[in-house]
Amino acid sequence: MSETRTAIVTGAARGIGAGVAARLASDGMNVAVLDLDEAACAGTVDQITAAGGRALAVGANVADPESVETAVARVAEELGAPTVLINNAGIIRDNLLFKMTVEDWDAVMGVHLRGAFLMSKACQKHMTEAKFGRIVNLSSTSALGNRGQANYSAAKAGIQGFTKTLAIELGKFGITANAIAPGFIQTDMTAATAERIGVPFDDFIKFSAEQIPVQRVGQPEDIAHTASFLVSEGAGFVSGQVIYVAGGPKD
Repeated sequence: MSETRTAIVTGAARGIGAGVAARLASDGMNVAVLDLDEAACAGTVDQITAAGGRALAVGANVADPESVETAVARVAEELGAPTVLINNAGIIRDNLLFKMTVEDWDAVMGVHLRGAFLMSKACQKHMTEAKFGRIVNLSSTSALGNRGQANYSAAKAGIQGFTKTLAIELGKFGITANAIAPGFIQTDMTAATAERIGVPFDDFIKFSAEQIPVQRVGQPEDIAHTASFLVSEGAGFVSGQVIYVAGGPKD
């Protein structure tokens, strides 16, 4: 790499985001660890700095335009122009359609879709100026449909269309856009799903692993490996793709 890139990873206080942030730092990037609660980012930042990397904790609400603009400007000033963006921030508000509130629908759409839109829009100007950019959006196997997740499934399917359009619009500026669609990844979010359906998390993991061809559930590091490739210099001819990282094929 000819210069040190600066990456922003949203929702990076824990789970997949924290795993991706740590991996990009180990790849030699400066990493902005962005989450709603800046204090919650301390663990990820400490992990990166202890390993010799450079990281910055940034508190921001990805669904709020002013918050996003302020955060991206701060990153550019303190770490360098962000030319790598991982849109990972996400929430779940699961419920069956007849029980789902408008607030639960809007909250999920706001963080996943509006958040990815606002962050991409704020970062693309730095990418176009650098004539280099990598955007990776987190979709999900739930984009194919999942009971109790009408809001989340719709948002994650929307992410795929958004990603493909970014790839078309931004390609001429040296910017690629791809999506990663994880299957079952062992995180706090899947633990919350297990709790919602009333199953002990260990049992939920065991049952899920039995349904997956590779016979295990995923870890944040599995997503981090894929993100590392997609944002690399060598992945410049891979754009507009949705990669299912799910331990087996998905239709």
